[in-house]
Amino acid sequence: MARVLVVDDDAGIRESVAIAAEKSGHAVFRAASVASARALLATERVDVVVSDIYMPGDTGLVLLDEIRELDPRPATILMTARGSLETAALAERGEAFDYIAKPFDLVEMMARIAAAVAPVRHEILEIEPAPPSMMVGAHPSMIALYRAISKIAPLAVPVLVRGESGTGKELVARALHSLGSRPDGPFVALNCGAVPDTLLESELFGHIRGAFTDARQDRRGALVRADGGTLFLDEIGDVSPAFQVRLLRFLQEGTVTPLGSEKELRVAVRVIAATHRDLRAMVAAGRFREDLYFRLAGYEIGVPALRERASDIPLLVDHFRRKLAGELGRAEIEGPSRALIERLTLHPWQGNIRELEQAVRRIAIDTGALTDAVAAGRVLREMSGPSSPSLEIAPAVADASEPEAGAELGSLDDAEKRHILAVLEAARGNQTQAAFILGIERKTLARKMKRYGIEARGRD
Repeated sequence: MARVLVVDDDAGIRESVAIAAEKSGHAVFRAASVASARALLATERVDVVVSDIYMPGDTGLVLLDEIRELDPRPATILMTARGSLETAALAERGEAFDYIAKPFDLVEMMARIAAAVAPVRHEILEIEPAPPSMMVGAHPSMIALYRAISKIAPLAVPVLVRGESGTGKELVARALHSLGSRPDGPFVALNCGAVPDTLLESELFGHIRGAFTDARQDRRGALVRADGGTLFLDEIGDVSPAFQVRLLRFLQEGTVTPLGSEKELRVAVRVIAATHRDLRAMVAAGRFREDLYFRLAGYEIGVPALRERASDIPLLVDHFRRKLAGELGRAEIEGPSRALIERLTLHPWQGNIRELEQAVRRIAIDTGALTDAVAAGRVLREMSGPSSPSLEIAPAVADASEPEAGAELGSLDDAEKRHILAVLEAARGNQTQAAFILGIERKTLARKMKRYGIEARGRD
């Protein structure tokens, strides 16, 4: 969570940005003038300052000069309705972290704030900016995850990583390994759900020649290969009761006996397990050993689903854009555009980050850029399939073929209308807040409400 100061003499803009930042999990301070901001900065530590430039009294540029003298210096995002090359140059020269012209949408503003907060995340991890194999995100849930990793990584205790498929559980395991006491040791990953039960014991413990019909030579198991390092057991909730017994014995005794052998091998391995299942419920149902659960869960870490940290989507898309440029042999991939980010933010992402990366790759390959929101919608439809329950959102640009209010709605339109009604209900009719929750511009929400015949109610 970052501490954000919003400075603007326009109460509507000030409150919209402040509410959006609070909904993204940040602690927010408000100031209607540079004088008020100055007084607040004298007593409060702030990570990001979002300030208008042209205000009565001192301007935001005066505030920018004063912020440069602070230690630690907060990142500054300048807002103005009078875009100028001079103002933009301030951001480009590094005097301001970023520059955004009014009018802007809140999705874009939250992306700018998230980017400004990202360096704070690296300070928490106490490592250099993450390489492509590491995690990306600045949502408060991710900051909490980074803190948990940095706290538990140096300790020689087993860790259980919980999270939906595609959330990046293996990346958490690799971060624990790289920040642990033996980062130069081997990291061996074994997907328990992908290996047939009859072969899983051999994969983990190894075997000697002749141990079974196809054992034509000795094979070292994953535990021996991981000696002096980390063994990552993915989808541990999928293993059989018989395998659970053998794994528990290893965790208790620290020795390995390859199949067909009588010789015990002692290994020093840190075990990190991961699952998308509720192991506690499985224990209660008698499908997972309680003693094994407690052996594996020396410390538990939860990885948030992508829909729970949608404000990270702009950062993730930009990360995948740079990664894809190398894969495709290109110097640069254009984008991401605001319209494309809006479309991606509205998708439910049942497959989480893995699904997002696949979508970004498909869009980049199909169109050569990350700017076409209509192409993004087509890719999402193709990936979801005709029977998917995923919500399909109409293009964010006006379409001359849109039906009038009250026209008969198809199944996807009907799903979108129900979704908008539910969000408006949760926001108590406040369209500014509802638009932020939906991840679209306020004017886009108004257009969709008109299209679906949804009456405005409540104060905005």
